[in-house]
Amino acid sequence: MPTPVKSVLPVVLLGCGGVGRYLLRHIVSCRPLHANQGVAIRVVGVADSSSLLVAEDVHSTGLDDALLTQLCAAKSAGSPLSSLLGRGHCQLFKNPEARGKVIDAATTLGRTTGLVLVDCSATYDTVSLLKDAVDHGCCVVLANKKPLTGAYEDFQKLVSNFRRIRFESTVGAGLPVIASVTRIIASGDPITRIVGSLSGTLGYVMSELEDGKKFSEVVKTAKSLGYTEPDPRDDLGGMDVARKALILARLLGQQISMESINVESLYPSELGPDAVSTKDFLESGLVQLDKSMEERIRAASSRGNVLRYVCEIESAGCQVGLKELPKDSALGRLRGSDNVVEIYSRCYQSSPLVIQGAGAGNDTTAAGVLADIIDLQDLFQTMA
Repeated sequence: MPTPVKSVLPVVLLGCGGVGRYLLRHIVSCRPLHANQGVAIRVVGVADSSSLLVAEDVHSTGLDDALLTQLCAAKSAGSPLSSLLGRGHCQLFKNPEARGKVIDAATTLGRTTGLVLVDCSATYDTVSLLKDAVDHGCCVVLANKKPLTGAYEDFQKLVSNFRRIRFESTVGAGLPVIASVTRIIASGDPITRIVGSLSGTLGYVMSELEDGKKFSEVVKTAKSLGYTEPDPRDDLGGMDVARKALILARLLGQQISMESINVESLYPSELGPDAVSTKDFLESGLVQLDKSMEERIRAASSRGNVLRYVCEIESAGCQVGLKELPKDSALGRLRGSDNVVEIYSRCYQSSPLVIQGAGAGNDTTAAGVLADIIDLQDLFQTMA
């Protein structure tokens, strides 16, 4: 006998990049699992940077699974959302009209059947849209870190109703970092310090350097393996780690901005994007960094330590950069592209809570986003 549907979650997805496409594939492939749990996710709209594809009647129907599968294939091939018109019961709206249609959906569904607005983009441009959705009673799920790392007032607005927002995948992909921090805080156990290696790319680079390999060679290998951004300086500059650190610091109650964080870049400004092309950086810039990095690795090793690129969050502030750590510590033992986070509190003072696992990748991140969506199901219990 089929399980009755207890919760229907209408979803509008912002962002059709790698994470967004994996999320749609996960939603489709998990239909039997969710059906057994009495949950149905109804994707009523999908938006990319230029347009919005939306179901003809967002109140009663969504984009069917065949169309969602075709959408993933089309976007992977570089085709626009308009190429999907005529393949299902849907409508297409171009920007700026698309934004208005998302607000219309938020207005009509937010206070009636409910709506989950999922941001898998990588832009600050969604902030005002997300805040409007919150005002209309919608739930918000974020993989995009930028809305939470801009103005502190925007962070406050988005997290003001903690029951209706989930952002686990902004820090550590699918790892339960946000959930662990919020549970400890809710228990009345004050967190005094968080130390984390939160970049799979930099975790891989630093652990490979221990084997005596040159920095330039390791970075090029990481790029060939797909670990880095097309321009590795996007990883080596440390800003992605800084954004994750800022989210955690704000969760601990620190009213700080990105400018408050001391971020160590692994390349000097004279080798930055404004001065040197990506091609020249890879071919002749990286090798200039080998000697200084080798010296730092050797110095740490002579003291029985290893170098890791970490964030440190304490009451005194937030730091992001290279740090010497004991080889036998959780962070010192880190190998490959895993993330590791150590959380210190009154209860975890001498032996920190350690969270470790895959902390990057479209598949892993999308799985975390889907778990966040499902975690909201109790708010939709009466909306089947």
